[in-house]
Amino acid sequence: MRALLVFLVAVLTPSVALAHTGHGDASGLVHGFMHPIGGLDHILAMVAVGVFAFVLGGRALWMVPLAFVGMMVVGFGLGTTGVELPFVELGIALSSIVIGGAAALGRPMPVAGAMALVGVFAVFHGHAHGAEMPANASGFDYALGFVLATALLHAAGIGAAMGGARLAGRFGKGLAQVAGAVFAAGGLGVLVGWL
Repeated sequence: MRALLVFLVAVLTPSVALAHTGHGDASGLVHGFMHPIGGLDHILAMVAVGVFAFVLGGRALWMVPLAFVGMMVVGFGLGTTGVELPFVELGIALSSIVIGGAAALGRPMPVAGAMALVGVFAVFHGHAHGAEMPANASGFDYALGFVLATALLHAAGIGAAMGGARLAGRFGKGLAQVAGAVFAAGGLGVLVGWL
């Protein structure tokens, strides 16, 4: 986890330096990075993906978040090209409910099934990122920004679940399942307008 954080700081530091005017266009990267972390609906879903991956364990620990990121990029492509996708906001709100709920249940699931589950919802998130991209932003920089932010949120979910599991010992998976239920409840709160 420390190595991941050091790597991300090293990668993002040059971008922060370029955020000042006259030093090149970093607005795409910054806007892209801020989009997922600027909305509670995105945060809940993306951290829930990490918790869900932890609950499943094994190969799912990296394949489930990778599937989310990959399908989010597909959704981004749809959003930037103007392809209409119905119920985007509903899909985003339902993502934390369903993914958090799956983590809460803690039932074994084939990795491919878990990847498909998160991938469906990732398309909605990616579409929103693409449709809301600023007109003057570089598509590549913007996509790189939201991919980095999403990966960090997934890593936060995995890291928090691992840390909780260490503290809780044999109740670690149960604690992660409770966290999944909290994310599902948060998604419900967003859906009905309480949050």
